Amino acid sequence: MAEVETKSLPANAYQPLKDGEIYMPLVPTSMAPPEVTLRAVLWGTLLCIVFSVASAYSALKVGQGMEAAIPISILAIGLARVYRRRSTVLENMIITGMGGASGSVVAGAVFTVPALYILHLDPHPVQTIFICLAGGCLGILFLIPLRRYFVREMHGKLPFPEATAITEVLVTGEKGGSQARLLLQATVIAALYDFFVTTFHVWKEYLNFQFVPAFRSLADRGRMVFNFDAVSFILGLGYVMGLRISMIFCAGGILVNFVLIPTIWFIGSHMGEVTVYPATIPISHMTALDIYRNYVRFIGVGAIATAGLVGILKSLRIVVGSFGIALHAFRHGEAPQMERTDRDIPIITILLGVVLGAIGVAVFFGQLHVSWTVVAVGLALTLFFSFFFTTVAANAIATTANNPASGMTLLTVIVSAIVLLKFGLSGTTGMFFVMALAGMVCVALCASGQFITDLKAGYWLGSTPAAQEKVKFIGVIAAAITAGLTIILLAKAFQFGEAVPGDSRQVLVAPQASALKAVVSGFMSGQPVAYMLFGIGAMVTVVLEMLGLSSMVFALGIYLPLQLTTPILAGGFLSHLVNKRGEKIGGQPGNTIRERGIIIAGGLMAGGALGGVIGAALRVLPHFKEEWIQTPFYANDAVSQIVSALLFVGLCVYVWFGSLKKVSAEKQ
Repeated sequence: MAEVETKSLPANAYQPLKDGEIYMPLVPTSMAPPEVTLRAVLWGTLLCIVFSVASAYSALKVGQGMEAAIPISILAIGLARVYRRRSTVLENMIITGMGGASGSVVAGAVFTVPALYILHLDPHPVQTIFICLAGGCLGILFLIPLRRYFVREMHGKLPFPEATAITEVLVTGEKGGSQARLLLQATVIAALYDFFVTTFHVWKEYLNFQFVPAFRSLADRGRMVFNFDAVSFILGLGYVMGLRISMIFCAGGILVNFVLIPTIWFIGSHMGEVTVYPATIPISHMTALDIYRNYVRFIGVGAIATAGLVGILKSLRIVVGSFGIALHAFRHGEAPQMERTDRDIPIITILLGVVLGAIGVAVFFGQLHVSWTVVAVGLALTLFFSFFFTTVAANAIATTANNPASGMTLLTVIVSAIVLLKFGLSGTTGMFFVMALAGMVCVALCASGQFITDLKAGYWLGSTPAAQEKVKFIGVIAAAITAGLTIILLAKAFQFGEAVPGDSRQVLVAPQASALKAVVSGFMSGQPVAYMLFGIGAMVTVVLEMLGLSSMVFALGIYLPLQLTTPILAGGFLSHLVNKRGEKIGGQPGNTIRERGIIIAGGLMAGGALGGVIGAALRVLPHFKEEWIQTPFYANDAVSQIVSALLFVGLCVYVWFGSLKKVSAEKQ
């Protein structure tokens, strides 16, 4: 077979298509280069296992998992050169997709499963693995019918930041030459930058400028706190998202930090020692962070859930169309002829998989010695939330690359506990039931969110969706077994959550699971629910949809901390300036500016993720200390934050001049 000619992505790869315009991927539909090969599957499985172990340990120890897909895409390029026949870009996409399953399955598992051990419910190893496996498979199955909507129908309308970074890494690495050097340069700079700032005491990662009296006064008197996470990964993320989406994203954070929190503080500070549910301390004693955790985050959860419902309604036409194809195949014995790059596994197979998954979940619940009514209700809740949050996760990842897993899992726990209490389920059995249910849902939404990234990157490259979908199940199985066994082993060697008197084992904090354990314990004890806060969030989404704005992006901005959204806005503004400069110059030089900007942004995301992985790996060492590397000025808050701000500005300057460098050279 002739080698596939490597070239750049088409000019309309990141732009909405005009009427009648068709996107032609990097590898044309008419070509069928090696894709699902033994080498790709073996390397994908191996990397999935390795990253699953590392990410599970890291997340339980320090509350920070490992971003797998982008580093694995870099490794795939290096592995491609090991063989006499160099691996194709589609084989590298298979490796990336399979390996990326590790981060998603582990993220869902560590949010929930360790809570079962903290509650001393000690699940059987088979139960632990099944929770991970069932959730991962359901997430993939529910996402496949939504592929055409998010990947094809919304082409150019959703930025897919992480998929953009992966695609640019794979394409640029294949091409070599000056663009590969540019990508490598940006990757190295970002990896070093994020590694040192997030791992050691070199300069402050988070800026709040409270060494300035005016900022300190706003924080103390009005609970108005400005935060900024000065790392290169988020700068690159904002650049890919663009100005419009990053502004909407940041607007949600501004509403929270400068409207909702100060308003709650203003009212509550005049109420003395009165405690307002769901908080357990008076508002007058709260910091801005306390107000967010006790009140505002529930508003964010309500907004995200409602935005997810809107997303389901918007994608309904495409889902119905997918089932129409299945009905045609059932009646006529074959599906309409479809292009290679638009071919999913058959809907009939998906439905059969869902049925088998449902039977497995029902058997799992039935082993908990509950009534068949409770089993039926639990199964219905699992399937409903898994499908519902699949859309939420896909929408969130496609717009901001952030999956609101904690918020959606919290909502699952609350709603499930309320419903199951009505059917008489409570106590330790109720806690186990709810947390197992939430674990499956959490793994499902994490797996589906990561998979939509693979499918979009594959769409840009020219992968076969059916091939990606088949091997993804192999990745999910490998990740589920590995993550489950890792959690089981760690549960024997360590304590999760807090130290128990008389137990000499070291403690792994498992922060997300510890928080959910407290929630499920409270609700299974019959505590009331703050419906009003969820309702306020829902109405925020309704208002945004009436205004024709992106409700999911704004809702995520409400839920996520301002320290994340502000640097994203900086990246979006920088992207706007670079693209405007490209438009002003015009022609091929202008296209080159925009292309180089995307490559650098992809490098920042790839390098930032790589630096984070290395830093997370160091943190799990027994005697690791952040003070191993410490600058003399680190403890001086003013100097350290100013240095951090200047270096972040330096990154922006690098992106600007790096994008324009070739044009400048051509003018000389």
